[in-house]
Amino acid sequence: MTQHRIGIDLGGTKIEIIALDPGGVELLRRRIPTPLGYDETVRGIKALVETAEAQVGAGASVGIGIPGVISPTTGLVKNANSIALNGHRFDHDISRALNREVRVDNDANCFALSEAVDGAGAGFGLVFGAILGTGCGGGIVVDRKMIRGLHSVTGEWGHTPLPWPSGLEIPGPLCWCGKYGCLEAYVAGPSLARDCDGPGAHDASSLPARAAGGEKSAELALERHADRLARGLAAVINILDPDVIVLGGGLSNMDHLYVELPRLIPGYAFSDTIHTPIRRNKHGDSSGVRGAAWLWPAQGS
Repeated sequence: MTQHRIGIDLGGTKIEIIALDPGGVELLRRRIPTPLGYDETVRGIKALVETAEAQVGAGASVGIGIPGVISPTTGLVKNANSIALNGHRFDHDISRALNREVRVDNDANCFALSEAVDGAGAGFGLVFGAILGTGCGGGIVVDRKMIRGLHSVTGEWGHTPLPWPSGLEIPGPLCWCGKYGCLEAYVAGPSLARDCDGPGAHDASSLPARAAGGEKSAELALERHADRLARGLAAVINILDPDVIVLGGGLSNMDHLYVELPRLIPGYAFSDTIHTPIRRNKHGDSSGVRGAAWLWPAQGS
């Protein structure tokens, strides 16, 4: 097997491809809009890979991150917000199209793997990667090996209930999964925006600047969000006790979280002291696609 790796991040609106040399150095990167149909998506990925290999001048292993998982029971994609993938044997179909084994995994798992291999979690044994974007996902990597679990839902902390809710937080908002009070319905970006600006809001990126400018509603919303996020991460610490927590997604760019979370989490976690580092991701928007490439480890590892 060649030591060159290709990683692909298959999203709802775009497909990104990256090629890495044997040392993990990026050789090329390209994005295209995601086709609407399933067959068109498979053909689009095939063309991207063939073009990348021609440019690199070498064959490569291929890993793909998707916004869903391959069901261990049926072999079909489930839970993907790129709905064209659901119900298909995507790993089988793309492997056949490329005439080689292609590894496919959840995009949050790929993020965690990327940060564990050569990102903000490098050198730590147990890494929990927490994505805070339009949703709330996560992944667990131990000694640079991804943990998937019996049902391939390991790390889905966003669809666990908000811990230690106050009376005003019960039963909580309705989550898209059909349950009330999920963490995702409190701490994802659109959830934070709605908490501050009402039902029609969806973009929370301006809230730190608004709070710094003295806007009380933004300041209070960020305080509630940090406390809820601290409760969610404290529950993760109680179960996993990770060596490091790496934040990804758009909300990971909010600087105050790296001050507030270490201050708040010890009040909830079940330990006399809490020293878990809370780190910003190293690779930003590139982390998922890099992690997809790292689904193929180095030879001999």
